[in-house]
Amino acid sequence: MNIREKLEEIETTTLSPKATLSSASRGRVRPENPHPLRTAFQRDRDRIIHSKSFRRLKHKTQVFLAPFGDHYRTRLTHTLEVSQIARTIAKALRLNEDLTEAIALGHDLGHTPFGHAGEETLDKLLLDGFTHYEQSLRVVEKLEYEGKGLNLTYEVREGIQKHSKGRGEILENNLEDMPKTLEGQIVRVSDVIAYVNHDIDDALRAGVIKEGDIPQHLVKDLGKWPAARIDRMVEDVVKASLDTELERIAMSEKGLTAVVELREFLYKRVYCGPQAAGEIDKAKKILSDLYDYVLRKPNPYVKHYPRGDSLERRAADFIAGMTDFYALALYEKLFFPRTWSS
Repeated sequence: MNIREKLEEIETTTLSPKATLSSASRGRVRPENPHPLRTAFQRDRDRIIHSKSFRRLKHKTQVFLAPFGDHYRTRLTHTLEVSQIARTIAKALRLNEDLTEAIALGHDLGHTPFGHAGEETLDKLLLDGFTHYEQSLRVVEKLEYEGKGLNLTYEVREGIQKHSKGRGEILENNLEDMPKTLEGQIVRVSDVIAYVNHDIDDALRAGVIKEGDIPQHLVKDLGKWPAARIDRMVEDVVKASLDTELERIAMSEKGLTAVVELREFLYKRVYCGPQAAGEIDKAKKILSDLYDYVLRKPNPYVKHYPRGDSLERRAADFIAGMTDFYALALYEKLFFPRTWSS
């Protein structure tokens, strides 16, 4: 018995009967020989961490567009916070931490530059629309590794695809819209827990809102500080999920209502607030102009893969893959006049 087989045996004997076992994975699109040291979900996690799209997350906006300051969240720090929250829940429920972590680390790989503004822009430009969660799946299946994809397991890919519905239901009653694994459902709720708390923290730091603006009944119920609020929400998820006997990942009615209220507060005061409007318009113009340019002059920007996909979709892949800094630099290069040297 090699090390990977011993790890699989440990999963079988120690995890909950409702956990997703590495040894029971539905496998990959392209079959591979098992690794002697790592389980299938460990390999997926490692492939995501070493991918180009994961590295680019460090220069992609979470909320504020190319913010000046060292302490604002980026898509990378958001991803790490989601992973930490999700692993805490998975461990408490004796579910598969490796699967949970792999989904969490891959969930935002398809996010655009300039946050919500970038996603909205591409959604309007493409006839068949654009969502970051579908693009994240596209990244791992078709774009990484020069068009070969990362060849991840079914469970990780499905969890990435269904980790979010944007502003829609957090925990859907329609199970078809929810990840099939409990680990995927954990990432879905952990994503929201992470951003409703850290985006409030960043908005306070930026002076967009003040402490007194946060609905006071939520402060009373959940706590004043992000760490306290996250802790309350995580405990709520664990308790409510155990109450279902792990038939699904759940929150109490009071807990879920609080999370939704905080999210709506953020949309009203931060994401779509008056201070963001001007910067959002700038971001939309930058990405729209870049998209139009690369459609007219695709070389050297637009890749020849995935084969069979339209130029419009491949141009959107290029735009979506940009960091904020790259988008700003390319826009300046293409559209700003240059001085003549004497």
